[in-house]
Amino acid sequence: MAFWDQLPILSGYAIISKEHVRIALAAGLILIFIGLVFTFHLLGRKTIVVNSLNEARQWMRFFYVSFLKPHNGDAGNSQQGALESFYKAQADAYDTTRKRLLRGREEMLALVAAQLKFQYGATPKPHNKPVWIDVGGGTGWNIEAMSQFLDVPKFFSEVYIVDYSPSLCEVARSRFVRLGWNNVQIVCEDAKVFNLGKRKATLITMSYSLSMLPNLHVFIDHLASLLDSKGIIGVVDFYVQSGVEAAGRNYIGGTMQRHVNWLGRTFWRAWFDLDRVGLEGARRDYLEYRFGTLKSIDERNYILGGYSGISIPYYIFLGRLISSNSARAHVERLDAACTESPYLMPQEASFQAQPEIDIEVRSKAYRSALINLTANLPLPSTFYQNYPYRIYYEEQHQKHLQFGNSFIYAFTWEDSRIDQRLLKIKEDDVILCLTSAGDNLLDYLSSCNPRRIHAVDLNPNQSHLLELKVAAYQAVEYVDFWKMFGEGRLPGFRRVLLEQMSPYLSSQALQFWLNQENIFSSSHGLYEYGGSGHAMKLIRRLLTVLGLRGAVKRFIGAKTLNEQRELWPKIKSVLLNRFLHSMFIGSQFLWKAAGVPPAQAAMITRDYANQDHLDTNKQPTSKDEAEAMWQYITNTLDPVARDTLISDENFYYLLTLNGKYTRRCHPPYISAKAHARLSKPGAFDGLRIHTDEINEVIAKIRAGTLSIAIIMDSMDWFNPQGPEAAVQIAALNRALKLGGRVLLRSAGLKPWYTPVFERFGFDARRTAARLPGTCIDR
Repeated sequence: MAFWDQLPILSGYAIISKEHVRIALAAGLILIFIGLVFTFHLLGRKTIVVNSLNEARQWMRFFYVSFLKPHNGDAGNSQQGALESFYKAQADAYDTTRKRLLRGREEMLALVAAQLKFQYGATPKPHNKPVWIDVGGGTGWNIEAMSQFLDVPKFFSEVYIVDYSPSLCEVARSRFVRLGWNNVQIVCEDAKVFNLGKRKATLITMSYSLSMLPNLHVFIDHLASLLDSKGIIGVVDFYVQSGVEAAGRNYIGGTMQRHVNWLGRTFWRAWFDLDRVGLEGARRDYLEYRFGTLKSIDERNYILGGYSGISIPYYIFLGRLISSNSARAHVERLDAACTESPYLMPQEASFQAQPEIDIEVRSKAYRSALINLTANLPLPSTFYQNYPYRIYYEEQHQKHLQFGNSFIYAFTWEDSRIDQRLLKIKEDDVILCLTSAGDNLLDYLSSCNPRRIHAVDLNPNQSHLLELKVAAYQAVEYVDFWKMFGEGRLPGFRRVLLEQMSPYLSSQALQFWLNQENIFSSSHGLYEYGGSGHAMKLIRRLLTVLGLRGAVKRFIGAKTLNEQRELWPKIKSVLLNRFLHSMFIGSQFLWKAAGVPPAQAAMITRDYANQDHLDTNKQPTSKDEAEAMWQYITNTLDPVARDTLISDENFYYLLTLNGKYTRRCHPPYISAKAHARLSKPGAFDGLRIHTDEINEVIAKIRAGTLSIAIIMDSMDWFNPQGPEAAVQIAALNRALKLGGRVLLRSAGLKPWYTPVFERFGFDARRTAARLPGTCIDR
C-alpha cells in the first residue's frame, strides 16, 4: 500500500484527504526553504544588511504577502484586481525587497543603453530623441536606474511607465516628482490597450513582467506593433527550460548555459506559481519567435551565495523587429562577402533558390537563412548584429562542442613580421588565414589593410577571443585596450563589457565573456588561460622550483644582446639538464600541454632519426623520440637567446617568461598606432570570422578569388596516410587565383605533404629551415 494511502487520519478529530496532506507537506517544505533563504539573505554579510527596523518590517511584509497572504483579487477576478491584491500591501517595500531577488535588471539596462548610444550617439539630435515604454514598470525603478547609463531627461523625448497596479503607479509618480523629470508619464492601464497613436517607440523594456501577463501572444504582438522599425526590445525575466527545448533552433542567440535541470525546472515552476508567475517555456519561445535576437544571455541568481549551489535562472533578451524584405537583401549581401561572389540580386528580387550560373557556391549562412525564411522563422542571431563580422555556425554541432568553454591559444606564436616580408600583402588582397588568437590578422589589417580577411577556426572560443579584440578597438580607449591585451587584466571588465563593448559582439561571444569575466579580473590574467596558458604556468613554476626566477628576470630585462648572451649559459645549464629532460621533455609532457599534436611531434622525431640522410621511411625508436625533443628545444632556444633581444623585440618569449607584455616590447596589434588605425569607422568592414573547418570554408569560396592563404602549421596535424592533405590542397588550388600564394609553417625540415602541393600545380619553395645555430624568426 502506498504511503499516502496509509494516512487517511491525522488526528482523532478530523479526517484529512491525502491530497491535503500532499499540499500541506509541500507548502511546509517550501516555507522552510524560503525562510532559510531570507534568514541567510538578511543576515549574510554579502547581501543586504538590515540597518533599520523599518527595513526589517518591509522584508517581513514582503514575506507575508508573497507566501502567506491569499490573493483573491476583486469580485470580478480581473487581472488588475489580482495584481493589486499582490502589490498594494507591499508597494512601498517593493524596491527594497527586489534588489536581491530581481537580478539582471541593471545588466539589461546597460545593454539597452549601449545599443541606443551605438544607434543615436551619446546625445541624440532634438528631432531624433528616442521614445521609451517600460511595460510593467511598477515603481519606476528602471527609469531611475537607467540614469547611471544615460541622461534620461535629455536622452529621451518621452518615457512611459505602463503598469496595471494603481499602488505601484502611485509610488512611481512620487518618485518622479521628487526627481523633477518632466518627460516621464505614468500610465495605469492594461499594456495590451496602450497606444501611442501614429508614433512608434524606439525602446520597449520589460523587467520581470512578461512572466506575470496573461494572453501572452496577443500581448507580444501588440508590443511589436508599438515598436519602430529600427527600435529594440529589452526583457529580463525568470525562466526554466531544458536544453532539449532549444535543440534545432538556430535563431535564439546561443545555448551556452540555457539548460536548467529537471529538479530546478520543477521546483521553480511550483514556487513561482504560488504568486501567479508563469515560467512555462512558451513565453520566452514566443518572444524569440516574434523578434530577431540581438542578444540572449542566460544567468543564475545565487540567492544564498555561490557556495550553496541554489540559483534562480533568469535571462536577458534584446531583440529587434523582423523585416522579411530587408532580411532577404541582407542575406544576399552577406553571402556574397562570405563566398567572394558578386552581389547580383536586387532588393526587390524574389528570394528563391537561384540557378547557380553566376554564383557558384552558397555559404552555410545563406542556406540556414533560406530555411528560416521559408519556414517564417527569424534569421539566425548573427544576421541581426550591428556588424556582420561573425558568420553563422552550428553552435550545437559536436565538432564545436568538443572544445568546451575554453580557447587553446591566448596569443599567436607565428611571427607576423616574417609573413608580411614574404607575402608582400597589398590592399587588393583577399586573405584566408587561421584565426588562432587573432594577433597576426589584426597586424595585417592595421599595417597592410587588405580588402578582405577570412579568419577560420573550428574552435568557437578562438573566434570569441578575436571578436573581443575587434570590439575593444572600437569601444574602449587605448589605456583600457592596453590593460586588456598588454597586461591581460582589466579591473571592472564586466562593466566595460556590458556598457561599452556589447554592441560590437555577437550574442554568443557576449555570453562567453560574461561567463569568463574572471579571466581579466583574476591575478593570473588572460595569458594564463587556455591550453597555452597552462603551459606558461607550468614553465614559470618549473623555473621557480629550479631557482631560476631571478636569473630569468634579469635575462628578459637585459638591455643588450651581449648582456643577454652572458646570462643564457647559466639558465641553460639548469633548464636543459638531463634530469629535466627525462622527466618532462623526453615524455613530451610540455608538448601536449602546449597543444602540439602527435603527428607533428612524429615529424620532429623523424627528422632527428634521419638527420644524416633524410630517409622518411626509417622508423624512429623510443630513444629517438626523447632525443629528438631534446635537440629540437636546444636548436630552438640557443639561437633565440643569442640573436634576438627579448626585452626589446622578442615579445613571444617575453610573454612566455613574464606572463605579460611591456610597453617596450609587445605585438604590433597592441600598439597605440594600431589602435588609432583600427578604431576608425570601417576598419573591419573586410573581416569575416568563420567558425568551421578550413576545408568547409575554402569549398564555399568562389574559384579564383583568394590571393593569399596562411595556414600556419595546420597540415602538420594531418595523418600522412590519410586523404586530408590532398583534399585541402585541391581546395586551395581551386580557390586561389593564378599567382596566389600559400604560406605555411612546419615543424619538419622536409614536410611529407610538400610533394602533394607540387602534384596539384604549386611551386613549393622553402624560405627558411630550423637547423642547428639558425633562428628563422623570433
